[in-house]
Formats: sequence, structure tokens, C-alpha cells
Amino acid sequence: MDFTEIDREDFSSLLEEIGRTSMPFGKYGPSKYPPRGVPVFDLPAEYLAWFAKKGFPKGRLGELLATVFEIKECGADEVFQPLRHSNGGRFRLSRKPSQAFDFGSNPGHE
Repeated sequence: MDFTEIDREDFSSLLEEIGRTSMPFGKYGPSKYPPRGVPVFDLPAEYLAWFAKKGFPKGRLGELLATVFEIKECGADEVFQPLRHSNGGRFRLSRKPSQAFDFGSNPGHE
């Protein structure tokens, strides 16, 4: 898609659709990031580049992922800021390590 050929209203509608779409499968899908998966606009550029190399999924999801990739690739990631703001900020991709502490007896320290 060449963004010079898209009008403001179409682009706004496209961004709204991107804002409603989450990754439905894979390492950023609901099984790893419940309940919906990672919003497509917060997928890492490297992940999208992998799809660009191997082939985007068929259908509308692939079209949206390709669009997000193109936007990120040309350095225009800021257009997603209003979407992030309405979702409470950037989606946290790294997992918090589970903190387990053993406060059992420690020999020699009584």
C-alpha cells in the first residue's frame, strides 16, 4: 500500500481497525498473552519483518500486519500513540519473572 494514495478518512478508518485487532495465534497470540493476544500495532518490528520475509497470513489479518510493518519500517510508529493511549499504554511484551522466596529455616542463622 502506498500511503500517498490513501485519503485521511480512509487512513483513520484503517487505524481504527488496526486498533481493534490483536494477534490471534503464535508467540504473541492469546495462549501466551491472554485473553486476546498482543495488539498488532505493538508487535515487534522484527516479528513483522519475519512475516514480510516468509509471507504474511492470508486475508485481512495479513493485510493489517503488512500495513503495520510498512508504517513501522518507515519510522512512523508515532501514529499508533493514540491507540496505545486509549489502551492504557504500550503493551508489555516481556513477562514479569515470578518471584518465589523461601523463608524457611536457614541452618546457622537462628
